Amino acid sequence: MLKWLLVILAVSVGTAQADDRIFDVDTAFKLLGRNHKIAAFGIDDPLVEGVTCHFSAAETGGIKGSLGLAEDTSDASIACRQVGPIKFARKFRQGDEVFQKSRSLLFKTLNIVRGCDAKRNVLIYLVYSDKLIEGSPKNAISTVPVQPWGGLEAPRCGDFLR
Repeated sequence: MLKWLLVILAVSVGTAQADDRIFDVDTAFKLLGRNHKIAAFGIDDPLVEGVTCHFSAAETGGIKGSLGLAEDTSDASIACRQVGPIKFARKFRQGDEVFQKSRSLLFKTLNIVRGCDAKRNVLIYLVYSDKLIEGSPKNAISTVPVQPWGGLEAPRCGDFLR
């Protein structure tokens, strides 16, 4: 049993992509262990150059949180912006994963996925939390209108859908 638990843990931790923790704030004091926090992170879309997303997520403190045994809540917020000329590395599907971060020792992840509103030429980013046994209805979206940048013509996101 312990062997399978370690394999599952290795797989769940190994699938998380790198994020850039910008800062965090304490939301509740814990006498033992770290305080409860809300942390702000930044990520660049690995497929769409010129788009950066910032998201916040709650982090459980206390003894369990300090040891990495606590399950973080499903609360998250996201804001994505065009920060340079947009270039698509390749075609993508609606709902393709941009980022994933473990939210508990086992089975719960925070996900960011991307879509394209081809009619309006707008990228849509959705953040949500999922759990192996039951999902979470908590989610947030951010949209990025694909705009010209520095005299370069804006590509059409719909041209890059598979």
